[in-house]
Amino acid sequence: MALYREGTLRGAARRVGVDQATIGRRIAAMEHALAATLFLRTSKGYLLTQVGEVVLASAQRMELAATDFVRAAQGLDNRLVGEVNVATTDTLGTDFLLPALGALHSKHPDIRVIFKASTQVVNLTLREADIAIRTVKPTNPDLIIRKLASWPIGLYASQDYLAHHGLPKTGSNFSGHSLVVYEPHWQSSRFATVLEEPADGAKIAAGVDSSLMLRQALLMGLGLGEMAVPLAEQAGLVRIWPERQLPNPYEVWLVTHQDVQQAARVRAVIHAIETAFEAVF
Repeated sequence: MALYREGTLRGAARRVGVDQATIGRRIAAMEHALAATLFLRTSKGYLLTQVGEVVLASAQRMELAATDFVRAAQGLDNRLVGEVNVATTDTLGTDFLLPALGALHSKHPDIRVIFKASTQVVNLTLREADIAIRTVKPTNPDLIIRKLASWPIGLYASQDYLAHHGLPKTGSNFSGHSLVVYEPHWQSSRFATVLEEPADGAKIAAGVDSSLMLRQALLMGLGLGEMAVPLAEQAGLVRIWPERQLPNPYEVWLVTHQDVQQAARVRAVIHAIETAFEAVF
């Protein structure tokens, strides 16, 4: 499964946690035992053969059964010891999760939290993480979710930027101003708007794919940008047009798989995260 997903021995070895030679030997041994070729070695990497395609579904079921086995066992673990993998965004990790670690580590020093900061959605069913802090509500019925926050989104800039460029005027299409935009949302939008105001008169100073980079770009005075109100004000940015906000808020969800949430170490980390959000907002 690792070789199928990664396409290279190096990538599969990194995913599994062994060296390339070991992956190569294991694939060769499997093909020998099955008397079948599962992969074609091409210039583009390892590709499934017709036989490989046929057995792929069986391999996926085996993988799910193995992860179910691990989750079921670990979900009944009442020891406050071991690793807990938490997937989150860089901003939420910096502002909330890392501060939560102080009290957690003092109380439970044998719990080790592993952070995975990314905008990519991890698969909790495949145990890519034990806990995920997401900004999009999941729909998988096997997942346990709780809303941690629902924040308005406003328009912000640094004091330095406003001193040089002044406040934007409504109806000006942001003429004479620069913007820092969250690239995934900007690219998917049919019309260039900021806080629902046409922005075709503005220059795009930077397009970023993480909220931490967005906030840092605003702090450096690169332009105006939309941000969740608490995250922006915590950094000392200045809100523009405070009477206005986007219709959809910035939501934060805590997500776990129903099999894992009963483990004592996972419950301890969840409590620390919830406390960190409740203490600030």
